[in-house]
Amino acid sequence: MNIKKWIYLFFTTLFIGGLSSVVVGLLLRWQDINDASSFFVMIAWLMGFGFIFSIISQMGYFAYLTIHRFGLGIFKSVKLWSWVQLLVLAFVVFDLFYLRYIAFKDSGLPFWNYLFVPLALLAIGALVAYIKMKETNKAAFVPTLFFMVAVTTIEWIPVLKQGEPLWLWLSIVPLLACNAWQILILHRLIDKKKS
Repeated sequence: MNIKKWIYLFFTTLFIGGLSSVVVGLLLRWQDINDASSFFVMIAWLMGFGFIFSIISQMGYFAYLTIHRFGLGIFKSVKLWSWVQLLVLAFVVFDLFYLRYIAFKDSGLPFWNYLFVPLALLAIGALVAYIKMKETNKAAFVPTLFFMVAVTTIEWIPVLKQGEPLWLWLSIVPLLACNAWQILILHRLIDKKKS
């Protein structure tokens, strides 16, 4: 990948993060808009918020690419590294349910809410992994699923600790959009159809 392609990836991901945050923020906080000035202030604030999570997403993506290379080197087998990722993924999905339940069980949220978040993240991750597999090869499914679920969860931890639904939505949508964009566009940028 050359610098021109990296700049393209950076700014398109930044734009996707900002735009997705604006869309979700306007849907969730439409009632807070009183006039044109509050509308533009809210758009600017949401855009900045989305930019922040876009940059977090990009840092997580490049960190994962590094870890993935280390994993392939350490385990010397794509199949073994895939099993390790699936094992870690199972722990992440369970902890995403269990730790949220333990931390916020007295908040009045229904039990299904604690199950919904990890299962929805797993479903979205599986969809993105399926698309990546179809565009590249079968070996791309597990790393993509791992990235979309485990790495997104790690990027989401500061907001998860708060437990506030508005902030959860405002942060997860840009993270998922940016992560999906980055993982689905990379093979096109490096010109490897079957990498």
